[in-house]
Amino acid sequence: MNTQPLRLNPGDDLRAALQAAMRAKGQQAAFVVAGIGSLVDARLRFAAEDGAFVVQGPSEILTLSGSLGADHAHLHMSVSDAQGRVFGGHVLAGCVVRTTAEVLIAWLPDWAFAREPDAVTGYAELVVRPRTG
Repeated sequence: MNTQPLRLNPGDDLRAALQAAMRAKGQQAAFVVAGIGSLVDARLRFAAEDGAFVVQGPSEILTLSGSLGADHAHLHMSVSDAQGRVFGGHVLAGCVVRTTAEVLIAWLPDWAFAREPDAVTGYAELVVRPRTG
């Protein structure tokens, strides 16, 4: 395992930028260990809900963590709005960086992550395999 600090810039889509970092690094497994920064609008999905909840206006990323695979990102985040209210959930596309996002990624070069249907949960869940090749 090795780590890499990453700074995202204004206008970057948080989720898309992390997935692009995976492709650029040629990795198949990583964890987002920590993240802070600010967003224009935060788009979250709450537990067991299908739709997006939008924290409108400037927000601060308080926590960010999750797993990254070659073809997926499973990220959780808590943010505070301009009044200090805190919201948390799954990170959706459209979380646009306002001023910066500073993220620490732990690369796992010996592993490959995939998402596959799980008969017990009914969701596509993480499958961990040794990386081949």
